[in-house]
Amino acid sequence: MQLYNSDILQASQKGFFVCWLNQVSEQNGKSHIHPKPILEPFEEAPLHALVFTYMGYGIGTLFGYFRDFMRYWGIEKCNAAVEREEQKDFVPLYQDFENFFTRNLYMRIRDNWNRPICSAPASYFDLLERVSDDYNWTFRFTGRVIKDVINMGSYNFLGLTVKYNESMRTVKDVLETYGVGVASTRHEMGTLDKHKELEDLLAKFLSVEAAMIFGMGFATNSTNIPALVGKGCLILSDELNHSSIILGARLSGATIVTFKHNNMQSLEKHLRDAIIYGQPRTRRAWKKILILVEGIYSMEGSIVNLPQVVALKKKYKAYLYMDEAHSIGAVGPTGRGIRELFGLNPDDIDVYMGTFSKSFGAAGGYIAGKKELVDYLRIHSHSATYATSMSAPIAQQIIRSLKLIMGQDGTTEGLKKIQKLARNIKYFRQRLKQMGFIIYGNDSSPVVPMLLYMPSKVAAFARLMLERKIGVVVVGFPATPLTEARVRFCVSSAHTQEMLDKAMSLQVLEATDEIGDLLQVKYSRHRKSVHPVFYDEETSFDDEASFKEMSFELED
Repeated sequence: MQLYNSDILQASQKGFFVCWLNQVSEQNGKSHIHPKPILEPFEEAPLHALVFTYMGYGIGTLFGYFRDFMRYWGIEKCNAAVEREEQKDFVPLYQDFENFFTRNLYMRIRDNWNRPICSAPASYFDLLERVSDDYNWTFRFTGRVIKDVINMGSYNFLGLTVKYNESMRTVKDVLETYGVGVASTRHEMGTLDKHKELEDLLAKFLSVEAAMIFGMGFATNSTNIPALVGKGCLILSDELNHSSIILGARLSGATIVTFKHNNMQSLEKHLRDAIIYGQPRTRRAWKKILILVEGIYSMEGSIVNLPQVVALKKKYKAYLYMDEAHSIGAVGPTGRGIRELFGLNPDDIDVYMGTFSKSFGAAGGYIAGKKELVDYLRIHSHSATYATSMSAPIAQQIIRSLKLIMGQDGTTEGLKKIQKLARNIKYFRQRLKQMGFIIYGNDSSPVVPMLLYMPSKVAAFARLMLERKIGVVVVGFPATPLTEARVRFCVSSAHTQEMLDKAMSLQVLEATDEIGDLLQVKYSRHRKSVHPVFYDEETSFDDEASFKEMSFELED
């Protein structure tokens, strides 16, 4: 398949980001790369949506200053943290202006976050009802439990985060043998035989020489990046990288330069400048250049343009660190992540990083790659030196999940879950686009961001969905740009055929369609139909032929 200049121009005019998927086929021992285009929609918002969004923030800011004035003179009670009178001459602990957004804007819609869950975060979950008597400054529980809320927000991609069943017998046995805690670090008495078993199995799964596990996913980035680079090194970081990557880069002491999201021209410019000009002032060559990217970007749902990143890192002799927190286990024909999706060689990535809190139904993270790299981190990683080791039951849950995905449990259930997830993702994304919503990201991404823009509509959307017993995650500033607030759906293989037919089609998608009309958030200029056809209960989305037929109808 070829993509001509006119196709590129047409795609860019429609607001799509064009990246190249290099499919590698092995013929006579040689790799042949065939370019195939992938279109990731990043459609721009209509002008009126941006204008009203800025107006909403402007009006909220004006009222915020007015209410601060009333609080200052005692007309309105101040519920925020304030300095004590006897410390008025001290350097302030609470910066008044910095907390302005939290105090006057976030507090108005705070009820949409931190909702307490009282069950396993499976395809359905139970939620404790709470209300506020002081405009979200504090909450009280009513004692009522909202049962069977459809879960469209948890990272339960493969449906492995469920309550106890007999398939978890090995986890229970390990709990009885090892207990819950480890009470030591990896350097001292915290390395268990279960840790070694998991690391060996993980290295085999990723087709690398070695792997090392850590008890916390966030800390895997923030404590290991400083061990890899330092003063005199250069970090080239995608502008939309996760905060754990940003924190790790800052802690390293290396010079940090950000490049535009998934923009290979921007990355190559910075690489070329780094080689030509070297370090500032001294012009000495950089000790090391490290490129930091994510497999799937959790707020955009986009996939890294890995083949071109690998080509650039080889051209300019840089190192590549890839965070696969949201892609490992969920992307690729057998769940081995972005590298498998693009058909690249395992040695093309220098440092593999991932977490176990999404597809594996557990917690923690890993670093994998060459044995020399892992051996170095075993000595120099702050997590290995100071952090408590992963508990044995968690390690066993990850081992169980890996064996399921790899087929070592003697079944094909893992492969079926991965295939089911891919079908669910494509179906859900196509239906939202068909309804006229602006959807970000790649069609292989289980993270599905839907743009809402205005802060008032963000709050209204989450509240109205919960009224229909659908739990969603809404995201706004500062996690996103000021004008790009959104709802972030997470699709799971746990959404069965019955749930797709009865729950998603008649509840989630229909509710989204209804609320989208009510709030007028169908901003897409490429809407295919005003009233999409809902498929009857006889349509099977578990059947590959039925799914392909359904996809063809949607595309037409």
